[in-house]
Amino acid sequence: MYRRILVPTDGSALAGAAASAAVELARVCGAEVIALSVAYPEPVLLSAEGALASGGTGVDVLLEQAQRHVMQVAEMARRAGVPCAALTAYGESPSAEIVALAARRHCDLVFIASHGRHGLSRLIAGSVTQQVLARSPVPVLVYRPGAGNGKEQALPGPAPVTRTPA
Repeated sequence: MYRRILVPTDGSALAGAAASAAVELARVCGAEVIALSVAYPEPVLLSAEGALASGGTGVDVLLEQAQRHVMQVAEMARRAGVPCAALTAYGESPSAEIVALAARRHCDLVFIASHGRHGLSRLIAGSVTQQVLARSPVPVLVYRPGAGNGKEQALPGPAPVTRTPA
């Protein structure tokens, strides 16, 4: 079924839960996991006074954080007996890095978490998952929080959220 599953992570609890589910899927399918964390510069925002405000975190620090995120996924995979490559990238667009790596590494599935943002928070923070769904050359499985019950669940369920390229 699947031979190589790309698992993007941002180090959040939700991404960790998605990674755990992805590792289990890989174990059942006999697939390899490619863990990816993309370090990217924080957005620059204008203040009311017109000054620029930025977190200013250095590239080295961001890449170190990304490395910690992928090593958590690699450890999950190791405990499950699943082969795993832990990769980091740096770029302006996490979704572009994810899509490019999926193609370069010949992944046949992207298993990604969705925070389920709506409204203003989605407008400000954007949706990496939505961009990956729109651009991915391979099917995408979205893992998201359960609706209203505070629990996380993997999709597909009754209504799978996957996209297969044309």
